[in-house]
Amino acid sequence: MATTIWQPKEEGLREICGLLEEYRSPTSDQSRIWQQLQRYSQLPDFGNYLAFILARAEGKSVEVRQAAGLLLKNNLRTSFHLMIASYQQYIKSELLPCLGAPDRHLRSTVGTVVSVIVQQVQVRGWPELMQALVQCFDSNDFNHMEGALDALSKICEDIPEELDADVPGLPERAINIFLPRLFQFFQSPHVSLRKLALSSVNQFIVFMPTALLLSMDQYLQGLFSLSQDPAPEVRKLVCAALVQLLEIRPDFLQPHMRNVIEYMLQANQDSDADVALEACEFWSAFCEARIPPEILREFLSRLIAVLLLNMVYADDDEALVDAEVDETVPDRDQDLKPRFRTSRAHGADGAEEEEDEDDIINSWNLRKCSAAGLDVLSTVFGDEILPILMPLVQAKLSNVDISWKEREAAVLALGAIAEGCINGLFPHLREIVAFLVPLLDDKFPLVRSITCWTLSRYSKWIVQGAGHLEGHDQFDKVLTGLLRRILDSNKRVQEAACSAFATLEEEAAEELAPRLELILQHLLCAFSKYQRRNLRIVYDAIGTLADAVGGELNQAKYLEILMPPLIAKWQQHSNFDRDLFPLLECFTSIAQALGPGFSQYAEPVFLRCITLIRTQQVAKADPMRAGTAYDKEFIVCSLDLLSGLAEGLGSGIESLVARSDLRDLLLQCCADEAADVRQSALALLGDLAKVCTVHLQPHLHDFLNLAAKQLQAVEVKENVSVANNACWAIGEIAVKIRQEISPIVLSVTASLVPILSNTEGLNKSLLENSAITLGRLGWVCPELVSPHMEHFMRPWCYALQT
Repeated sequence: MATTIWQPKEEGLREICGLLEEYRSPTSDQSRIWQQLQRYSQLPDFGNYLAFILARAEGKSVEVRQAAGLLLKNNLRTSFHLMIASYQQYIKSELLPCLGAPDRHLRSTVGTVVSVIVQQVQVRGWPELMQALVQCFDSNDFNHMEGALDALSKICEDIPEELDADVPGLPERAINIFLPRLFQFFQSPHVSLRKLALSSVNQFIVFMPTALLLSMDQYLQGLFSLSQDPAPEVRKLVCAALVQLLEIRPDFLQPHMRNVIEYMLQANQDSDADVALEACEFWSAFCEARIPPEILREFLSRLIAVLLLNMVYADDDEALVDAEVDETVPDRDQDLKPRFRTSRAHGADGAEEEEDEDDIINSWNLRKCSAAGLDVLSTVFGDEILPILMPLVQAKLSNVDISWKEREAAVLALGAIAEGCINGLFPHLREIVAFLVPLLDDKFPLVRSITCWTLSRYSKWIVQGAGHLEGHDQFDKVLTGLLRRILDSNKRVQEAACSAFATLEEEAAEELAPRLELILQHLLCAFSKYQRRNLRIVYDAIGTLADAVGGELNQAKYLEILMPPLIAKWQQHSNFDRDLFPLLECFTSIAQALGPGFSQYAEPVFLRCITLIRTQQVAKADPMRAGTAYDKEFIVCSLDLLSGLAEGLGSGIESLVARSDLRDLLLQCCADEAADVRQSALALLGDLAKVCTVHLQPHLHDFLNLAAKQLQAVEVKENVSVANNACWAIGEIAVKIRQEISPIVLSVTASLVPILSNTEGLNKSLLENSAITLGRLGWVCPELVSPHMEHFMRPWCYALQT
């Protein structure tokens, strides 16, 4: 019996096309239309309708057909395997003839849908596609060749390894069929075909299949032939390929390295900024690859000149527009940077792990890439680059007629080489700082801001010199200069000055104590004038100050300056306001610094944290009842602040814990599915165990079992910081409850021994905590631990020694 071929119903086709046309209109009720389309998506043959519109609705606009294709793509991602086989086959059969559709936009949409299906069924589930692609490649028809290449490039991007698999029914692996044809397209007269072919082959570099290894000479010849391509998008791909090869298999490039470096120097000066940026990535990759640096040495003078030239702001750099915004302009929501914070982590000494130095997403561009390249060059070649670079920098800084952009680039270069060239620069540090400090008052905001950053790069050595008279005077000039810029009227300069000052605080520590009143006055003045975005950086600077000076802050004259404005802000924010996060973190540092001196502020802070955790746990189960959507960061920040209170107040927190439901809330947090919540919860568990273990009863064994679970091999591998805190907390509890910990001693010991025995790639803090906790368990339960000493004694001693 013949199989009935699916046909759309006229009414359904008309309604879906109508909805797609409506959806494109900016004045339509898009929410209503989307809901109707979602209702249609419940129909078993909805995908067939969309495939029909994409492939056959020639009376409809390209935009409507494209919209059908994109909706089909999303639909297939989630429901292709739920379709009956005949519908799957119908969609595949409709797509293949469209690979060569006359309209480029339709061809591209078809390629996207094809790639999604291959992700679902793999090459073995659609052998006809491979035959269709080969026919298109060999057709000599531009539309068919481009459509097939577009589809193949997307498959290569999404699942390149699929093309290197054996497939029943195919005479050889797909990559062996396609690779020779892709190389041929390198010579095509059509830009789009050269671009798509090169993009496809580049996707194989990372996992380097045998077919590409065997064809490497041909690939390299193809790259070299395309290196002077008139199309910038092709030249960009050539540069990207050479950078990737340098990172993955530098041995292939080494015989050609001088020519490659020469080409990259040329490409780094390309008139197309994207090509120049891609080429600029080569220098960092070269320095990080295990290649003898000598081969680059002969090019240093030319390379450094190019990098310095490219560090000058481009006329269209978005930072030039941002730099004109002064403090009176309110921040927009899109101005607020994403937050990337690290949950509280305990090392063996109770120290927290540092956050990434640069947690800000900024657009990567040629200027920043060139500065990064100079930075990494300085770490490889050190002082050797100074005779080349410094005359160029000095010429820019001493020429009064030079543009402010070139002056700014010279200051940026001084900051970039600060660490790599410090041996050669240190004898001249006084002159460098003396030159930079006046630039803090330059009339151009971006010169002032880059000077703040560059001074921060020399903070360590500026602080080291503060012990003698001249160095002390220099340190004061830098400190007061940065404080002055913290009160700048330009937002960009405020941000740079605050960040630079936080770096100086970390290095200076007790050196700040005699200047605390002056510092607090400036920071709190900034606090009153900053907009939301930079206010977050002030919180960070205040928190860093508290970490740096510790108990020195616990004086009435300082607290009278510091606390009233912070408490006013604390009361101003609602329990649903994300601007509360940096304030919570700031209070954490202050509580730790003040110690018992924080007790006068402790109760309202403690109760607010409990409320925040409770509210979010309700929101997790029932957002409507909580009045807000669940946001775990409120829990993480509150747990960290409670840890700060426990650490600062010590046993003074006991009465607060006794009158609250913290124990029950904490138990839920220790069992949370989110790793960062568990990490902070286990840190608080250990802190509370040190000062008020009695209030962890009657759930103490539940806490211990949850902590022990985090030490299992899978958990350690996936969430090492969680395991670290769990290990530390168990050790702290063991010291307090002694023999009561015996039920979990053997299971914890069984988890800790493999950690100590297989140290490669493991966090040093976890190794130290594992050794200390194992020692504590042996101390409180010797009869349980001692029989197993032969299995861990050597690695245990080694971990304690290092």
